[in-house]
Amino acid sequence: MKFILGKKLEMSQIFKEDGTVIPVTAVVATDNVIAQIKTKDKDGYIAVQVGYGVGKHNNKAKVGHLKGLDAVGSLKEFRMKEDELSEVKRGDKIGVEAFSAGDGVDVIGFSKGKGFQGVVKRHGFHGQKASHGHKDQERMPGSIGAGGVQRVFRGVRMAGRMGGDQVTVKGLEIISVDPEKNILYIKGALPGARNGLVIVSGEGKLEVKPASAEAISGKKDSTPVIEAKEGIRTEEAVVEEVVNPIEEVKVEAPTEEVMAEEAVVADEIPEKNN
Repeated sequence: MKFILGKKLEMSQIFKEDGTVIPVTAVVATDNVIAQIKTKDKDGYIAVQVGYGVGKHNNKAKVGHLKGLDAVGSLKEFRMKEDELSEVKRGDKIGVEAFSAGDGVDVIGFSKGKGFQGVVKRHGFHGQKASHGHKDQERMPGSIGAGGVQRVFRGVRMAGRMGGDQVTVKGLEIISVDPEKNILYIKGALPGARNGLVIVSGEGKLEVKPASAEAISGKKDSTPVIEAKEGIRTEEAVVEEVVNPIEEVKVEAPTEEVMAEEAVVADEIPEKNN
């Protein structure tokens, strides 16, 4: 199983050579980092935790969990089989190169929030006729319960909050992959608004990019990195000074002629009254 987290950009269209138009949705999926590998012995199940995006407000628990890795914004888990974990390590990265044109995928997104809506918009009710005494009842739901039971059954469709739910669309197809821009072009419409998080998964072997040594060990280099700004010496400049120290400037003592000239000038300057 292969998977990746991405961000929905917009809908567009791709033209085939024969002139056929294919509606697509562009999903930008920068490299995902594997933050944790869960095993059956330690966690009770087998899964891979993947991080995506840039984390701006991570708490201490999340920072400690991502020790040795870059801060990410979203973390999601994917169940895997035990034989699929042999070539996956903490810190490995998943890119759009893991997918290719023609792959069948399922996409999970979060639908747009519509707020509180009535039954016509929320459930597709036809409403009542707009004549013969209905007045303001055109969009009302009508009867919501039986007369003999004297209560409303569970699950009756009513007005309420609409949208903001997790939606899964299956049977989609990847039309094109752009590795330079990290974009997947998926056929059809995807749930959610622009810049919304989407989860793309499909059948096949998961191809990953190898991790760095510090990501595997969970330790980051403690050497401070100082940005080169005006008035601040960089780490390379400090090392250069240690290796090639600046030569001392020798200041010679003033001669008698110079001292005599300075004394004459001092005598000519009038003293200020206190």
